[in-house]
Amino acid sequence: MTAGERMPQADPESVDPTARLIAELTRRQLRIAVAESLTGGLVVAELTRIPGASLVVSGGVVAYDTAIKRSLLGVSPQLLAREGAVHADVAQQMATGVRIALAVDGRAADIGVATTGVAGPADQDGKHAGTVYLGIAIGDGVESISLDLPGDRAEIRTAAVREAIDAVLSRLERS
Repeated sequence: MTAGERMPQADPESVDPTARLIAELTRRQLRIAVAESLTGGLVVAELTRIPGASLVVSGGVVAYDTAIKRSLLGVSPQLLAREGAVHADVAQQMATGVRIALAVDGRAADIGVATTGVAGPADQDGKHAGTVYLGIAIGDGVESISLDLPGDRAEIRTAAVREAIDAVLSRLERS
């Protein structure tokens, strides 16, 4: 390169998974809704960091209190009593429930993503810090992803956000 020439800039969508996710949702005209516990709104903040996200992000519910998981997201009271809030099935029910809770004009969100887990420093419900479950509901399918994340509270929460974005993106790119 000679003086005055500029390095070509990489397309943000090629290097930023969140930008890629928002672009893919926009291209497919899909809406996403988020239910968060341990991440406390960080997933929605990450999604809405991208310009144009308002076209595809319905919103988010921070269900930090277990009672909100039940009352707003429809998580089974029996499941919560039996397993506590940190469980794969809870994540699945949160992901399914948020699609309905954040319906726009009577239309449920196409994708629901949920985070529940233990960020620490103390154990919760018999689970150690770093235990995280993601729930992903797309169409008629719902699944959970079990994670065991290292680090302190901030690192666990940040990694959970990254994993949630990557999980949704990988499922869309495969379909």
